[in-house]
Amino acid sequence: MKYHVVFDGKCNLCTNFAQLLKQFDREKIFSYIPMQDETTLAKFGITPTDCEAGMILIEINRPEKRWQGSEAAEEITRLLPMGEMFISAYRAIPGMKLIGDRAYEQIRDNRYQWFGERDETCDCI
Repeated sequence: MKYHVVFDGKCNLCTNFAQLLKQFDREKIFSYIPMQDETTLAKFGITPTDCEAGMILIEINRPEKRWQGSEAAEEITRLLPMGEMFISAYRAIPGMKLIGDRAYEQIRDNRYQWFGERDETCDCI
């Protein structure tokens, strides 16, 4: 299966993450859409307001199947080699999921202050 990763193309952390994932994946599983590409996202029924909750992972063959925020990060990890084992171990540790969810929210809400904001949307993916 293939997936679209919807990421913030103005966030340095998000863009670097997408570029690293692209190198690691070699475009076998994932393609990338910046949150600022409102025309493409509208085809999936995704609005700019929807993007405020964090990155989105969309299954290409079944676009109604999607994950957002920390759930998207976990699913991306699960899809990578050895990822299933890592996610299973992560979820088995009591309280870890809650900590991960809260950490994701803090990073999402402070990403520009902590990691910087690009003047232009990254089209380098």
